[in-house]
Amino acid sequence: MSDTTPVVTVTRRSLLLGAGGAAVSAPAMVRAESIGSAPRIAVLGAGVFGTWTAEQLRRRGARVSLLDAAGPAHSRASSGGESRMTRAGYGKDAIYARMAVASLTEWKKLSLLSGLPIFHPTGVLFFFQGENPYLTESLRVHRELGLPTQALSHVEMARRFPMIDFAGVSAGMFEPGFGALMARRSVQTLAQRFQADGGAFLSFAAAPPRPAGDRIDALHSTSGERIEADHFVAAAGPWMAKLFPEVIGRRIVATRQEVFTFAPPPGNHPYRPGAMPGWADFNGGDVYYGFPDLEGKGVKFAHDSHGPDVDPDRNDRRPTDAALAEVVAFRDRRFPGLRGAPLATAEVCQYENSANGDFLIDRHPRWTNMILVGGGSGHGFKHGPEVGRIAAELTLDGTRPDPRFSLATKGTKPNRAVI
Repeated sequence: MSDTTPVVTVTRRSLLLGAGGAAVSAPAMVRAESIGSAPRIAVLGAGVFGTWTAEQLRRRGARVSLLDAAGPAHSRASSGGESRMTRAGYGKDAIYARMAVASLTEWKKLSLLSGLPIFHPTGVLFFFQGENPYLTESLRVHRELGLPTQALSHVEMARRFPMIDFAGVSAGMFEPGFGALMARRSVQTLAQRFQADGGAFLSFAAAPPRPAGDRIDALHSTSGERIEADHFVAAAGPWMAKLFPEVIGRRIVATRQEVFTFAPPPGNHPYRPGAMPGWADFNGGDVYYGFPDLEGKGVKFAHDSHGPDVDPDRNDRRPTDAALAEVVAFRDRRFPGLRGAPLATAEVCQYENSANGDFLIDRHPRWTNMILVGGGSGHGFKHGPEVGRIAAELTLDGTRPDPRFSLATKGTKPNRAVI
């Protein structure tokens, strides 16, 4: 680096300007400044995983710069959009149940700091056709964790939730302590708190990192800017394969997903929060899920089936008639009171899937100071606080995550095992 290369110290004023919505432009070179011996860390990607990782690192005393090309939870990010489900029902996968419980504590704390709610405690109802090991294993894990999850019969569900037609359904479980997270709002609120507490946000469109032995000393932007740090975390969601084509490749793949909301009947209808829960119909393995009418947005419906592979930069955001017809057919069967309900919104987003649905939280196989975080796989949002904690401990302490989060366990052929 030339002695004449400008070095910019990010001030509290510039941080608050960034928190107010104006992007802080990265200069020719930015150094993530140290505080005494505190490590300088650059986190690439201001989605839910990246922003929580940045916050967890900041809490541990690191000097953290959070980088994103378009801002926290922007419209093309996997963390964008309105709502995400938080629940601890994961079948035999107790690791995700524990992570969901721990993360919910953090979400509730953040919700208290937000001007509008981040967490809506609607409760979550899962229901099943016939005997299902996912149900029995979830109930077993929840008993071990001391959760107040309720096993419900067909009759009990029909009595408590009359807006749903439970034809063909034999059993379900209700998680009263969980519900909906307001996705974009929560990430943007967290990013603002992170900046107000001393973290830095920089607008930075990263180029694929350049080889440099067993470590890297800087990230470069597509326009030639450069940011230096002691450690780097890449949490770039569906762009991970573009940044690390040789390492990630087909191990994380973006798929197109469509989400719809419908206008409920006027007045004191049964589709409001408090009457209707968040829900998921296992539907013989072809899962649909949704929410009540959150904040007047409409009653949400989505088909939890991976759509076609997409490029996140070219994903066509126009909804299809075929996807709408599929959701309407399901809606009319399970929620007969919404037959004929007008379409309120139609959105196209993406999942960024690992082959089996497990997250990636691991060190880069070549660069010892680069941590890779991703593979939310359509269920990751709720786990943001715990993913951030695990990534921060790996970065600062070298604490190895559970082996199922390793790069070595990530295949290239779809074999979804986590729901």
